[in-house]
Amino acid sequence: MKKIPFNNRYANLGKEFYVSTHPSSVANPELIAFNEDLAVELGLSDTTLNSPDGTAIFAGNLIPDGAEPLAVAYSGHQFGYFSPQLGDGRAILLGEIDSPDGQSFDMQLKGSGRTFYSRNGDGRSALGPVLREYLVSEAMAKLGVPTTRALAAVTTGEQVARERMIPGGIITRIATSFVRVGTFEYFASRRDVDAIKKLADYMIERRYSHVREAKHPYAALLESIIDRQANLIARWMRFGFIHGVMNTDNMSIAGETIDYGPCAFMDDYVHDRVLSSIDEGKRYAYSNQASIGLWNLTRLAESFIPLLAEESAIDTEAAVEIAKDALNKYIALYEQYWLAGMRDKTGLLSEQVGDKELIEELLSIMETNGADFTLTFYYLSQLGIDLLTEDSRIRVLFREPEQFDAWAIKWRERLKQEESVDETRQAKMQAVNPVYIPRNHQIEAAIRAAEDHGDFSVFHNLHEVLQSPYVLQEGKENYMLPPEPHEVVQQTFCGT
Repeated sequence: MKKIPFNNRYANLGKEFYVSTHPSSVANPELIAFNEDLAVELGLSDTTLNSPDGTAIFAGNLIPDGAEPLAVAYSGHQFGYFSPQLGDGRAILLGEIDSPDGQSFDMQLKGSGRTFYSRNGDGRSALGPVLREYLVSEAMAKLGVPTTRALAAVTTGEQVARERMIPGGIITRIATSFVRVGTFEYFASRRDVDAIKKLADYMIERRYSHVREAKHPYAALLESIIDRQANLIARWMRFGFIHGVMNTDNMSIAGETIDYGPCAFMDDYVHDRVLSSIDEGKRYAYSNQASIGLWNLTRLAESFIPLLAEESAIDTEAAVEIAKDALNKYIALYEQYWLAGMRDKTGLLSEQVGDKELIEELLSIMETNGADFTLTFYYLSQLGIDLLTEDSRIRVLFREPEQFDAWAIKWRERLKQEESVDETRQAKMQAVNPVYIPRNHQIEAAIRAAEDHGDFSVFHNLHEVLQSPYVLQEGKENYMLPPEPHEVVQQTFCGT
């Protein structure tokens, strides 16, 4: 077995960026899942991770050779209020690895014990949040949404104290970077311009090498981050995904979905849907995600002001204008990405005036009628231009199907304007409209079976289905159905 090829560039940034921290050992770890496919992608399939020592490494009981475990420092605006010092309170970065294709990834344990930044927490994770993050993050990857990945999950053989005593778990996460908006805020709040510059250079090296040759690399970096975030949130929206806690410490500079706490996919479509138990003011409702993205990026841009001023040899006021110009591009970028994605979902192959209104009308009818978000678009992808008899499956999703009928007439007229061919259009629509998403009630069933009965079969069966979200799988019809009234999950929880 080969050693894991750690390189630990983040540790080389300096002691102000982290606190060296070893995971706390656990009593009796057992492997729940090891992501063989991801291990192959990362070039880790023939390393000590895929050996009897793997479970001990994933549990934090064994530090692999070459790793430099550390807890990263960062700040964050949490529900709009600034916390100057947060940091990895229950996560430990083992190090960075380079995949066979030359891309660099971070490997992190989450739930592995107390760190300098744990405050009053125990640094542990209950089993439920580990299972949720594994299922949802891997489902997101298969849906084509940029995300952190799950390499492994283990039970700890110990209980953690929450509302009650619950079995503990640890997840091993992979990301192209765990640097957050809050990481930049941490050093900006301390007026440590040298550290901000180090961090920006690090991100250019890791994820934004294309800006190196720009006349003003830091301005180009800011614009690239803005672009990626607009694209990411637009992707969330087209799947009915609600992050649930879009604090700046939960926003990745790499443009990946990070920190799956009280996240959820909608069943019936509600534009202002909130499921997170801690979002009492509805700050992070589905309808607010795009605007919160801009709010978070504005905090990032504020951190960049010294860099923008220095590289352009201008004063702070002029640097602020550069930042504003970059931020002003966000709304147009987001709308461009959102509309392109929704055109794909509705089978509109060309761009025409009125497309946005047609799509928004469908969403409005879905909300009025309590139609399931995922199934509406999946069944829409099976409809023909002329064969109205095919509409029966989608019509039953609407309390007043006549409202859908009226919209469908407009939609079919729109399709005819571009000489749409059913077979070609349907194939393209079915490639972007999933059959299966990680529905809240199914995740809850997997958690309950595991936490209450030690039964992981529900988790494994659900995970297997979610690996092919765009393919109708024989005998798996129950996984595509919305919850029965008694199965509806009213709130999702952070898990800390």
